[in-house]
Amino acid sequence: MRNRRFCPYAWLLVLGVVITASASGAQMPLPTSAPKLTGAELFTQQCATCHSLNPADPPRQGPLLTGVYGRKPGGVAGFHYSPGYTKADFVWDDAHLDPYLTNPQAIIPDSIMLYKQRNADVRKAIIAFLEDQK
Repeated sequence: MRNRRFCPYAWLLVLGVVITASASGAQMPLPTSAPKLTGAELFTQQCATCHSLNPADPPRQGPLLTGVYGRKPGGVAGFHYSPGYTKADFVWDDAHLDPYLTNPQAIIPDSIMLYKQRNADVRKAIIAFLEDQK
């Protein structure tokens, strides 16, 4: 370890350099906004832990979501759904998926899905992505 007496006021030198650099306008620009993610990236980030799009994948906590758009809730054979899903009398579309992703229990009583997305743009991107997954 170096002898601290060698340059006891080195911190003052560093502080002077920082102040000089900031006074001269040498600042790193900050990004204006976060990059927008695609529906596929959002699905991977927020949904793929519990749901798959590949029928060959082993079962996960949630049902397979390939073909979910236009399908009746509770429609994946062999998946054990909460009772509310089999009682639902609609098909998954924008009008049902948007409020469902906002608050699943408000659309399907007794749903055990914990995910809630309050950002409308994120919901819209995920729904558009699911619509393309035939």
